[in-house]
Amino acid sequence: MNNAPKVLACVDQSPYADQVTDAAVWAALRMGAPLELLHVIDRHEGAAPATDHSGTIGVNAQENLLNQLTEDEASVAIREREKGRVFLNRLRLRAQASGVAGPDMRQRHGSLVETLTEQQAGVRLVVMGRRGESSSTTLRDLGRNVERVVRAMDRPILTVTNNFAPPSQVLIAFDGGSAARHAVDMVASSPLFKGIPCHLVMVGKEGRSEASKQLQVAQSALMASGIDTVAAQVVGDPETALARYIEEQRIDMLVMGAYTHSPLRNLFMGSRTSELLRAAKVPTLLLR
Repeated sequence: MNNAPKVLACVDQSPYADQVTDAAVWAALRMGAPLELLHVIDRHEGAAPATDHSGTIGVNAQENLLNQLTEDEASVAIREREKGRVFLNRLRLRAQASGVAGPDMRQRHGSLVETLTEQQAGVRLVVMGRRGESSSTTLRDLGRNVERVVRAMDRPILTVTNNFAPPSQVLIAFDGGSAARHAVDMVASSPLFKGIPCHLVMVGKEGRSEASKQLQVAQSALMASGIDTVAAQVVGDPETALARYIEEQRIDMLVMGAYTHSPLRNLFMGSRTSELLRAAKVPTLLLR
């Protein structure tokens, strides 16, 4: 059994499952890490369909009703597990066809966040869809689990859109903060990005000497690790400026610090991370 830290692909039965699998395969092969496909059945997904029992009468009506409800719930749970097993096996075969030998698959019943935090000691990278299973029935453009998972984990999280391909260029959103410096260190040291040209981009007023110095130090660190790096300062609000740069330079992947402010601040001020995820249409590696 391979006990090396793994790439963990969080998949659900949404249109993004194949893309998540492909991204996880790419990462696992680049890092020489084992791959596990994880499907978490939400506690509420296995609930039995609602039935009107208001007319139930009889001496043992309450006990019989409880027994019937228990049997209904158990039957639904069994069907959900079997459906999930077939789904995972299809993705496992997809991963094998792409070059991963013996990917593991696991199915759990409960909360995705709780499941991930329990397992994170053995995880090197988490891969998940930008949106989830409810994407076809809601107007939400960012899955509800993304921020929760990023805040709960101290592992890198690769969020995938519906157009994953191995990146030919990556962009680090750099603001000089600790999360941005962590992003530079990871890109410089990880085999995930070895040989892939990098754009190091800071948004703000041009000509700021301190910002230029920070950018130059970060660029030097990347270049010293053998990564061809372009450093740039752009003007405008971060979401619009970075999204425009990504499109103009044909960037394939974004790397950035994420959710560095408290949830309470985000409630009143909004989250810059979420806004940038909405603006950028490329897979994004989030670091805390």
